[in-house]
This record gives sequence, C-alpha cells and structure tokens, in this order.
Amino acid sequence: MTNSEATLKKAVFFDRDGTLNVDTGYVHDWANFVWIPGAPEAIKLANDRDYLVFVITNQSGIGRGYYSEQAVHTLHDQMNVDLAKIDAHIDGLEFCPHHPKEAQSEYLKSCDCRKPAPGMILALIEKWQIDPVRSLMIGDNDTDVAAAAAANVSGHLFSNGNLRDFLAPLLSD
Repeated sequence: MTNSEATLKKAVFFDRDGTLNVDTGYVHDWANFVWIPGAPEAIKLANDRDYLVFVITNQSGIGRGYYSEQAVHTLHDQMNVDLAKIDAHIDGLEFCPHHPKEAQSEYLKSCDCRKPAPGMILALIEKWQIDPVRSLMIGDNDTDVAAAAAANVSGHLFSNGNLRDFLAPLLSD
C-alpha cells in the first residue's frame, strides 16, 4: 500500500428507507421513524471498526412537495441524537430531492445524484478522501447496488433481518 492509499479512509454508505429505518413511505418526521432491527448497532459497529458512516438517500418527497429539505435535515439530526445514546454516529448525509418525471419545477430533472447514479457517493468520496475499494454500500434496492458499482464501491443488498448481523462479516478489522 502506498502512502497516499494509506491516508484514504474506508466508509460504509447506507441507504436510509428500508435499510436503516422501516420504509412506510416518504418518512420525514421522527414520530414516524422506526429503526430496522440492528441498524443502530450496525452503525456503531462501523464506527468502532474505523469506518466513516454515511447515509445516501433519494428523497423525491421533497421534489413532490410532501415535505421540505429542512424536514430531512431535522430527521437526520434526530437520528444522530438517538445514536449518541449508544455512542454511535453518522458522519455525513447526502440526499437527492429530484425526480425526473414527478416533481415541482425546481426539482424536476434527471441528475447525477439520484440513485442509481453515483453522484452522492462520489461527492462523499471526494470530500472525505475515501478509498472506494475499501468501502461498501448497503441498500435494500438494486438501484443502491448499481450506484455503488458505478462509484467502484462494493454494493450489498439487504432484504430483511438484523442489519448488524448482516454487516458484521462484510467489515474488515
């Protein structure tokens, strides 16, 4: 490993709805947020193994006018408040408010950030100096895995069960 490779960090990118929380449709309020079993513990495990932790999520509900960008920020802040109870945290969040066909005019577009495009992952890789080869993406949809592949990150499809148990064998020490 070269010195420049050694300075690059490893990361876990998580999709949100259906991966970290139960997907009840357009979740944007803490009162309707329910963690997937093992999700907080999965984030803590990644923290403890020196992975940066990121959430990347398509949020077309913003573009459709169902809720605001501020509502998403508030919800994600509350996720970190809840995670702090077990000494865990999310390092960063990227979300895409756009939709190519069903959105208000300022959000109506095809973009490079809406999964399966890799824009959110690539932005975090650049900003945080992440090594994509030593990083991974966990999501509940083929678009999550496709976004990961397009960013040269290993993608893993989570369908159900305990997220910590799913993640543990995928992480290096």
